[in-house]
Amino acid sequence: MITESPIITLTTDFGYQDYYVSALKANILNINRNVRLIDVSHSVPAQDIMAGAWVVKNSSFLYPQGTIHVCVIDPGVGTDRKPLLVEAGGHYFIGPDNGLFSLIAEDRPWKAWEISNPDLMASEVSGTFHGRDIFAPAAAHLSKGVKPEEFGSAVADIKTYRWAAPISDSQGIQGWVVHIDRYGNLITNIPKTLISNGTYSSLNIYAGTTKLKEIHHTYQNVQTGDPLALFGSSGMLEISVNQGSAEELLNVHKGAPVSVVFQK
Repeated sequence: MITESPIITLTTDFGYQDYYVSALKANILNINRNVRLIDVSHSVPAQDIMAGAWVVKNSSFLYPQGTIHVCVIDPGVGTDRKPLLVEAGGHYFIGPDNGLFSLIAEDRPWKAWEISNPDLMASEVSGTFHGRDIFAPAAAHLSKGVKPEEFGSAVADIKTYRWAAPISDSQGIQGWVVHIDRYGNLITNIPKTLISNGTYSSLNIYAGTTKLKEIHHTYQNVQTGDPLALFGSSGMLEISVNQGSAEELLNVHKGAPVSVVFQK
């Protein structure tokens, strides 16, 4: 349910060099001055849909139910991909139907509508800036109580991507680096539960040419500049460097394999 002082979050790949973030906010405030605008991130790597999906998944549900999330990583802007309004877990998500909402839709019920009502978008829609002309006005109108059904027709399917699931057996786990944060931490698709449920006396973790023999609790458990493995705030296995970048030090990049080998 939308509150009297609704929250609208913004997640984009716009950066701050240009006027794009300001334009989103201006079009929202021109419709509803009573919203609270929260910048989640505007530093998602340019046109990296799954990096955006990761940020959206891990940030959105920390906010109160009824929060509206405007999410714009949109390399297909101006094409026939649908502008969407998605409701999931008591939250509302507005953005392009390009896989950006893959991770919020994979483990909870959702409903979606195509944003097609011209009365709820800018009078002139640019072919290159749907964030300003479609998504921002939609969020503002939604925050004022316009019902989702008024935006357009219900959508039965939305575009989704899936990261490959880790492969595991009694010998260990084969996973991959699925995200790299701004600190250079290598975030894998290996959840904590998959390792904690294993039967082993010790383990070895391989990332690139680096071998790690234990999982630590904090970065400070190793010397400055040393690599380590730990479970990050997302609950996934991460390869990190204390006060450094694992991506740079280990020369390991997104998509690279990370293996966990159990020692009996």
